[in-house]
Amino acid sequence: MARFTLPRDVYYGKGTLEVLKTLKGKKAIVVVGGGSMKRFGFLDRAVDYLKEAGMEVQLFENVEPDPSVETVMRGAKAMQEFQPDWIVAMGGGSPIDAAKAMWAFYEYPETTFEDLITPFNFPELRQKAKFAAIPSTSGTATEVTAFSVITDYEKGIKYPLADFNITPDVAIVDPVIAETMPEKLTAHTGMDALTHAIEAYVSTLNSPFTDPLAIKAIQMVFEYLPASYQKDMSAREQMHYAQCLAGMAFSNALLGIVHSMAHKTGAAFSTGHIPHGCANAIYLPYVIQYNAKDETAKKRYADIAREAGLTGANDDELVKALCDKIDAYNVKLSIPKTLKEFGINEDEFKEKVAAIAELAVGDACTGSNPRAITPAEMEKLLNCTYYGTEVDF
Repeated sequence: MARFTLPRDVYYGKGTLEVLKTLKGKKAIVVVGGGSMKRFGFLDRAVDYLKEAGMEVQLFENVEPDPSVETVMRGAKAMQEFQPDWIVAMGGGSPIDAAKAMWAFYEYPETTFEDLITPFNFPELRQKAKFAAIPSTSGTATEVTAFSVITDYEKGIKYPLADFNITPDVAIVDPVIAETMPEKLTAHTGMDALTHAIEAYVSTLNSPFTDPLAIKAIQMVFEYLPASYQKDMSAREQMHYAQCLAGMAFSNALLGIVHSMAHKTGAAFSTGHIPHGCANAIYLPYVIQYNAKDETAKKRYADIAREAGLTGANDDELVKALCDKIDAYNVKLSIPKTLKEFGINEDEFKEKVAAIAELAVGDACTGSNPRAITPAEMEKLLNCTYYGTEVDF
């Protein structure tokens, strides 16, 4: 038996933030990041709407990029003390992801982080609170997904948490909030959305329910991302919807090893954090080359290429055209082609690559990748992404 789950309500269009004033409840805690929502006035507006709904409001601010286990536990403690019946998470993927994990510890204080790392092992939520998510970036789509990514900085590992329980009740996809994204963030989140849609389409769990969402998202990203990057706000609105469609697809079809690699390399190197969307953009063409050695996956990638308007005499040519198009977009968006070009130290890469490969194979996203991979093959693939060499195995 398969399952397809989305938020009960997805509100979209300019000005939909005001939906907050229709929520029914007594107390709302608003979880936000480092200040952009406050700086641009959206946080105050959200708080005013919630108060208009008759709720007492408390803020939990300063969730860091790539939220930590420690931040999650602090937020859960604040919720246990305040006892909200609505959790409203607002901003980029980080505050929304953090709030999803806080939600579990709020409702089940005795649970442990180790319990939640096992996919689809969450306790039954909504015993105390419902969840509303308001994205400010156009990439993670965490407002419609069953996923959250939390970082253990002591171990240098990102943990993807997965459970349909943490799919929000309400998603508010207001493109006005995404208008404030800087160029680099627009590029990285846009390529994250593209990766979500492509990985969902070729995933072993793809379905007639997820395929149309994935294909439409891919077409929209290719059409609108360059103009969105150039601050065309009508294109940016369409990108905000495209990333949401991609999220609906991958939340139900799951992902693949592009994400496994990004999760396990993002916080692994002393030369600096690799932003998640940037890592996905670097790895995507190499992973397509690797996966396309599987005939079923090759046909799926060829489908994507055709739907994106690319041409080729056969599936191999179509796959190459798809990789070339992604490479060309990375160039347009000032995204490096390799980890070496990104600035990862070569000696440190060589020292850590075998351990990273082991962790990446063990990542939750690896199971739905269309082609199986061993730690030795993963190490070879990571080497290709470092040096920019062809994937020929």
